[in-house]
Parts: sequence; C-alpha cells; structure tokens
Amino acid sequence: MFERIKSRLGVVVFVLLLGSCGAQIVRNATAAPVTAPVEKDVTKAGREAKSRVGGADAKDPLPESGPKLVGGNGIVEPKDRETKVAAQVTAVVAEVRVQEGQVVKQGDVMVQLENAVEAAQLQAAEAELAAEKANLTRVQRGVRVEDRDAVEAEAQAARQRAELSAGILSRVEQLAKTGAATPDELERARRTAATDQASFKATEARFRAAEAGSRTEEVSFQRARVLAAEAKVAQARATLERLSVRAPLDGEILQVKVRKGELATPQGEPLVVMGDTTKLRVRMDVDERDIARVQVGADAYVVADAFGAERFKGKVVELGRRFGRKNVRTDDPIEKNDTKVLEVAIELETNTRLVPGQRVSSFVTASP
Repeated sequence: MFERIKSRLGVVVFVLLLGSCGAQIVRNATAAPVTAPVEKDVTKAGREAKSRVGGADAKDPLPESGPKLVGGNGIVEPKDRETKVAAQVTAVVAEVRVQEGQVVKQGDVMVQLENAVEAAQLQAAEAELAAEKANLTRVQRGVRVEDRDAVEAEAQAARQRAELSAGILSRVEQLAKTGAATPDELERARRTAATDQASFKATEARFRAAEAGSRTEEVSFQRARVLAAEAKVAQARATLERLSVRAPLDGEILQVKVRKGELATPQGEPLVVMGDTTKLRVRMDVDERDIARVQVGADAYVVADAFGAERFKGKVVELGRRFGRKNVRTDDPIEKNDTKVLEVAIELETNTRLVPGQRVSSFVTASP
C-alpha cells in the first residue's frame, strides 16, 4: 500500500514540474522585447562634458577614398626604416656616448660596454707577438758579427793547439824508437794530440754554422710562431671590438633605451634605435581590394591629427611583395583588424615636422 502511494506521488510531482517548465517557455516566447532604457542610463547620456582647453572636440573631416583616391593608415619612418642596434655580447654598460636627436656617422661608438679584461688580453697578445717577431729576426740574421769573429778566433786557436800536439806526438814517437821516451809518455802524447784534433773539428764546425746562418727549418718554425701570435692578437682585438656598439650607418639617434650600469644582452631590447632622417617615408597599409589602383610614382599626401588639415606631399616609391596583417592600429572599435593589406612606401618631398613612429592618414592618387 505504501509503495503504491509513493509511486503515484512521484508521478504527480513530475507532471507538475513538466507543466511549470512548459509554461515558462511559452511565456518567454510570447513576451515583448525590453526596449525601455534604465532611468540612470538616460541621466548619464544627457550629461555633457566641457572641454578644458576650449574648441570643438572633433577631428577635421578627411576626404573619403573614392575613384580618385586610395586611402589607408600609415606610420612615419626614416628613409630606410628604423635600425635597432643591439649588443653582440652580454656585458654591463660602461658609457652611453649619444643622446636622442644627435646625428652620428657610420662607425661612431654609441655605447661602450665594460672591456677591462678584454683590453688586458689584447695587450698580452700584442706583447707575445712582439717577442715572436724579435725571435724571427734573430733567427733570420743568425749570429752577430762579433760572435762569428769570436768563434773564428776559437777555431784558429784550436787549429794551432792541434798542430802543436801533432808535432809533439811525432817527436815522442821518434824518441820512443831509440828508447829515450817511455811508453807512458808516448801514450799521453797520442791522447793529447787526439783531444786537440777533436776540439779543433768541433770549433771549426761551429764556425761554419755561424757563417751559414740559421737552418731553413728553424726559420719556418719561427715564422709559424709569429703567425700564431698574430692570430691571437686578431682574436683579442675582435673580442674587444664587440664591446663597442658602433653606428652601422649615418643617421639620427631616435631613441636611447639603455643607461650606464645596466646589463645589455643580445636577446634583450636594442640599445639604440636610429635611422636616416634626411628623408622621411610613410609606410601605408593598402587594402587588398585597392592595390590594383596604386602604382609606383603616383602622387600622394598624408595628414596627421597634430597638424590639422595640413597636407604633406610625396610620391609612392615602393610596393610590397607580400600581403600581410595591418601594421597600423587606429584604436577605432569598428576597425577591421583581420583585413589583408599590402605595404606601400610613400617618400615625402621634404624633411617635414612629422616624427618617426607617428601615425598618419595616407592618400594616394588612384590609377585608372
């Protein structure tokens, strides 16, 4: 009996839940949309913020892109884009020798890194090279004239001693035949004569070597040592040079991103940003639908918010070779960021008041 009541109660609960859900669905489907604004939102929308600097808070109207113009966003850059100069090795910055706005020549040192250890290594390598070169000169020249004369004199003295010993040996041999000299005296005379003759030969060989100079093998060996020392000097000099960050081209310093005492690394940010600002360019993003209407040599002009309606004239000097994503963002919430664009370079006629990195609106005269 209890089980039957429990089962019926579960069916009733299920039916009630199903009916409630159905009624809610019908109510939502037939309800009118809520269009009436909230009262506090109406109050906020009615307020007007007054400008602190005066004037109208609106941009000057720009010409619309149409049959005669192709428009797009652009960014100002140096003549051949910006050059970001980084360190080649990890080291502490010892000195920053440039400042923003300064004009430098190719090869000028812009940032000097700590190089005390490398400078000492270069000095040691240069001293070793000087020693090896001196040894090569000594080997090539052979012995000095004074040394050769001394060896020659020793050879002459040894010859005289050898001749004297040979004469004494001859007389002792004659005396030994008559019994006037003992066998012991004869033996001593023979040994003395042999010793003096050997000494003479050795001294004479040294004299011939002094006259002939150094051997070819010795000269070649010493030349190889000089080449090895020169290679060490070149290596030490190259290591030292890598600690001097030099300007890769003539141009203007646009930004200095490092200070004395900071650690510079090749993987980090560039130390200096520079570029050739004798001519300015604008790199413009052209929509892929308009690229057929843009040609090299076409007249163009750009405008910037900072200068109102003033136009900076130029010409198209370069068309990109590959489509890509937009380079310039206007922060407009309705801007399409997924559009494919082609980069177009516009060279401005004069070195204007525009600043590299500044965003501009660009317009190119369309070809038929």
